[in-house]
Amino acid sequence: MKVLVIGSGGREHALVWKLKQSPKVDVIFCTPGNAGISELAECLDIKADDIDALLNFAKYEWIDLTVVGPEAPLTAGIVDAFVKEDRRIFGPDASGARLEGSKVFAKDFMLKYGIPSAEYKTFTSYIHAEEYIRLKGAPVVIKADGLAAGKGVFVCETRDEAIDALKVIMKDKAFGPAGNKVLIEQCLKGEEASFMVLTDGKTVLPLATSQDHKRIYDNDKGPNTGGMGAYSPAPVITQNLEKSVMKSVIEPLIKGLSREGINYRGVIYAGLMICDGKPFVLEFNCRFGDPEAQPVLMRLDSDLCEALKATTEGKLKDVKITWKNDVSVCVVMTSKGYPGPYEKGDKIIGLDSQKNRNDVVVFHSGTTLKDGEVVTSGGRVLGVTARGQDVKTAKEKAYEAVEKIHFKGMHYRKDIADKAIEKP
Repeated sequence: MKVLVIGSGGREHALVWKLKQSPKVDVIFCTPGNAGISELAECLDIKADDIDALLNFAKYEWIDLTVVGPEAPLTAGIVDAFVKEDRRIFGPDASGARLEGSKVFAKDFMLKYGIPSAEYKTFTSYIHAEEYIRLKGAPVVIKADGLAAGKGVFVCETRDEAIDALKVIMKDKAFGPAGNKVLIEQCLKGEEASFMVLTDGKTVLPLATSQDHKRIYDNDKGPNTGGMGAYSPAPVITQNLEKSVMKSVIEPLIKGLSREGINYRGVIYAGLMICDGKPFVLEFNCRFGDPEAQPVLMRLDSDLCEALKATTEGKLKDVKITWKNDVSVCVVMTSKGYPGPYEKGDKIIGLDSQKNRNDVVVFHSGTTLKDGEVVTSGGRVLGVTARGQDVKTAKEKAYEAVEKIHFKGMHYRKDIADKAIEKP
């Protein structure tokens, strides 16, 4: 098979890395890719949102399966365009991708189908939103409606913080049109977890659980980011809680999508808050999480290509997914200044020290090649991911690898997976 992976981040590197292991896959293309992906696949200079160029390439090269990594092409309708031309592609169509593309759509959908979530109100007027905050008080959560690369959510402990967040979204237009509408939500207190499933619209296959670390600094301090690290499995998701998530979140979601006439084929990612042992949905994403994909795919023991292909064909009932009985921890290394403005082009040293290891993989996110050397090109640069027999071992391996890698101004959290270690 010829496979095309769309995207350039750590998630896409992990997808390419796992697809490469499939005996069914002969050739992998990736667009636009990154320095790490270029060692496993042929990278192409086509932007991830250039749907016409991507479709033309898939037709010209007779690509057997296209796998969409990021959310932007999905919400823009890349699946609709490929399906119209009878090209096999993994991911939901534009109607299904609205679950992530519009937080207001997702919240209204959850309310309609009885999926547990926080109370909320939506606003298109800054004046009305500010007035509501002054009346409601804090803590509250302020969210830009549209796509904001994981940075459009503000957890505000005070009224002043909430009003400042509102200004950033609606007045400063930090996220462009994504901030034309905002959600103001009840602030749920508990422990977060990520729950991903594959679905072809009928069959649902849960993936290994994971937990992300959104804040930039240790102890969950500072602004939200795209994700500073993750681990799998997440101890907070017990077997009983997984059954509860399937019954109260995933099953009504799938039934609701069907009733709305949405034939959803791809990944559904539910970002959860576990409050007093009960799951509440913070958000839905229409693709693999990043960095959750890295530790989850590191533990996948079965053929990823087989599962993705079956999802696109509506044959997921014929697939069985198996997992390694270990733990995986991913530590994200970022450029100085992230999630704000950051510099690019800094040389990365020490990558060779981790090559050819089965228990540690350095997934590239924001990297490129310059004069034959790997340099930084993004805010999140690397996702150092390690497997071990338990959380403590996996964490130690990951941080030992991190300490051997260097680039100017690099930053990373020191407490990834500590919550899992603290669990009895």
